[in-house]
Amino acid sequence: MKFSLPAFRILIFLFLCLPFIAVQAQEHKRDTPDSIRISLLTCASGEEIYSLFGHTAIRYENHTRGIDAVFNYGIFNFNAPNFILRFALGETDYQLGVNSYERFAAEYHYLERDVWQQELNLTPQEKERLIALLEENYRPENRVYRYNFFYDNCATRPRDLIEKSIDGSLQYADNMTDTNTGTSFRDLLHKYSEGHPWSRFGMDLCMGSRADKIINRRLMMFVPFYVQDYFNQARIVNKDGQARPLVLNEEKIIMTGSEEAEQPSDGFTPMQAALLLFILTAAATIYGIRRKKTLWGIDLALFFAAGTAGCILAFLALFSQHPAVSPNYLLFVFHPLHLFCLPCMLNRVRKRKRSRYMLANFIVLTLFILLWLVIPQRFPLAVLPLALCLLIRSASNLILTYDKK
Repeated sequence: MKFSLPAFRILIFLFLCLPFIAVQAQEHKRDTPDSIRISLLTCASGEEIYSLFGHTAIRYENHTRGIDAVFNYGIFNFNAPNFILRFALGETDYQLGVNSYERFAAEYHYLERDVWQQELNLTPQEKERLIALLEENYRPENRVYRYNFFYDNCATRPRDLIEKSIDGSLQYADNMTDTNTGTSFRDLLHKYSEGHPWSRFGMDLCMGSRADKIINRRLMMFVPFYVQDYFNQARIVNKDGQARPLVLNEEKIIMTGSEEAEQPSDGFTPMQAALLLFILTAAATIYGIRRKKTLWGIDLALFFAAGTAGCILAFLALFSQHPAVSPNYLLFVFHPLHLFCLPCMLNRVRKRKRSRYMLANFIVLTLFILLWLVIPQRFPLAVLPLALCLLIRSASNLILTYDKK
């Protein structure tokens, strides 16, 4: 078979251009939207108090380069110096971490926490911008940030970066700034602490009246599940007015088969413990009044515990940067004066002399209980029996010293 000169020249041309065409095809493949996928990961609640509200992360997949990584803003170190003190002060530092998806998935399988994936409907340019923002955040000088449970956490950071990467605007289905939700921070704390009564009780004690103010939908997005829900209904509106859904699809990518922890606890609840303490205190007080005995050891235990709790609440209210911990009207029940005035008060009680401190405490607690429903703060019901314990012990001193006045 013979080739004509023109045909031979065409073959030579194709042979020389083939590598260039292949490189161009590879580059084209690399730049196609299908080669890069960015998704929002939402993780189910865990059993630890810091995991009750779920978790959010960003998954970055680049099939051409073999990358499958998870960007996680929820990294912290329990062993860091003064971790507990800094946490109480609201000075906890979290950081952005990056792990392979394989390791991330293995961890959540082990923890028995399901994970949902929402693939984001971003353009190639928006994907590049988001990746650049994540890489910039991951630089050693940028990856550590001051954590704020309500305003700057592992859910709000991914949301803010995604919004920043969009070429246009992100429009949610609901008005995100109107406070017509009927929901407060405390409501959300209660919702996601079902089945964990002691954790809920501790949070209720620490949270002040600001936690009961109605918040808008955007503030509700400190909970990862609200970011997930609002993203499902959100649209990206381009600068030319064209709209597209933010989420292409959603699927559960890690299924552990475990039920979500929303079952009531079968253990001893704070209310049960408070009622038992009240019954025992009331019975002992009645016995002491009848026998004309002060039983000052009960006062020592109760007022010492109440004073210690008051020191913690006062510390949070005065020095902590945590939002919604001040003002806290529980300081009328649990306050440091119980501890500081304890020696003088016990001295008078033991000598069966009327204590002015007991009288003042009786008046304050009586007013607190009478005004329970009008004080602008929701209190855990278990506080009532505890306040009554302190009240009847103050009343005991007044009754036993009444005949001497």
